[in-house]
Parts: sequence; structure tokens; C-alpha cells
Amino acid sequence: MGWHQELLVSFDLETTGTDVEHDRVVTAALIRLAADGRETARETWLLDPGVPVPAEAAAIHGVTTDHVRAHGEPAAAGIDAITEALATALREGIPLVVMNARYDLSLLDRECRRHGLRPLADRLGRQPAPVVDPLVLDKHVDRYRKGKRTLQALCRHYGVVLEAAHEAGADAVAAAGVARRIGERYPSVAGTAPAALHALQEKAAADQAASFQQYLRRSGDPAAIVEAAWPLIPHQQSREFAEG
Repeated sequence: MGWHQELLVSFDLETTGTDVEHDRVVTAALIRLAADGRETARETWLLDPGVPVPAEAAAIHGVTTDHVRAHGEPAAAGIDAITEALATALREGIPLVVMNARYDLSLLDRECRRHGLRPLADRLGRQPAPVVDPLVLDKHVDRYRKGKRTLQALCRHYGVVLEAAHEAGADAVAAAGVARRIGERYPSVAGTAPAALHALQEKAAADQAASFQQYLRRSGDPAAIVEAAWPLIPHQQSREFAEG
């Protein structure tokens, strides 16, 4: 069996914005899914990020400043719990599905540093792996397909049901579904062991970033820089990088 036919853990954040250095976690979900797609465990968090939730962000995920202040747990405690839950899954060697991983994992890393907590990589003693990123994989296997590559667009393309877009739990489940469909459709990906698949995505993400950077420079922005690191942008080297 390939990795897509085994246990997966899927993770998603909803945040105050798209800047990994400055924005904050509002909600998070970590969901374990059996080989048949059945949900076997779910952890969710609602955090008070300590700053107002911009109206633009609330309009996307539906979580307002008033709601997080009334019902959210303190940010530091929530970030610590989220990070430890991820570390536990990765210590077990379970592939971690994260749509646009360089955004979610980098923002979580910065939140840890902001609150004086040990980041995920420090808890693991290594970089987070193995990660399965449907965004990177889809661009790798179907490079020239036109159109958007948001989670909603990928769900439509691969025939995956997305129950409630921009709700962390629903997005996590849908991302895992897309990852499995990519595995089903592309045997070369399915037959790659998780560690090798992680390495493949590191290279693919760097190649994709270089290609996009060249496009931007040809299109009139000669100083454009697109972050190549994946799945975690090194601290002090991050730039705004959110998609979907």
C-alpha cells in the first residue's frame, strides 16, 4: 500500500491575515483519518490571539474579535497545545497533510517564538517531516494546468467534498482527501515512501518558487523574491506567502 492508503494526520490554521511574521492563529484543527477516510480523532482550538481579528479575515473564516475574546483560550496556552499535538503525530512517523505547509507551519513557528515557547522543530530535534502538501504536489504532477490552486479549486478538480470552506476542521479533512486523490491518480507519487516524498516536495517547492520568481521579474518586478524554503521558512527569512 502507498502512503495515501494509510493513516494520515491533517492540519489547518485560520488566522488574522497572510503574513507569517506578524499574523496570529485564531483557530486550528488536527485530525487523524484512517485509510478509508474515516475520522478517528479530532483536536480543535479557538484562540484569543491578543489582537483584533481584522474584518477582512473574519469575513473569510467567520470568527470575530468579540467571539475570540468571549470564548477563545489564551494564545500562549493554545499555541503550546497545538505545537505539542503536531510534534506527537510527527514523532509517530505519521504523514502530516498541510495545504500550503510553508504558510501554516511557518506562522505557527513564529507564534511559538512570540510567546517564548519551543517551536515545533526544536521539540522534534529536526525539521518537521514527513509532510504532504497538496498544493506543492498538485503543481508538481500537473504543472501546466490553468486556473487557481486554492483548496476549493483543488477539491473541485479532484472531486473532494469540502463541507465548509475556511473552517479549520473542514479544510483539514478536505486537504487529506485531495492528497489521497493525488496518490490515487499518480502512481509515481503513491509509490514514493513518505520520507522520499517529503524530499521530492522540498525540491518541487523550490523549483516552483524559482519559476514564479522568474515570471514576476519578467512581468515588471525585477526585484521580486519568492520564498523557496519548504515546509518551514527559516526564522528571520520569511516573507508574505499565503495561497488559498
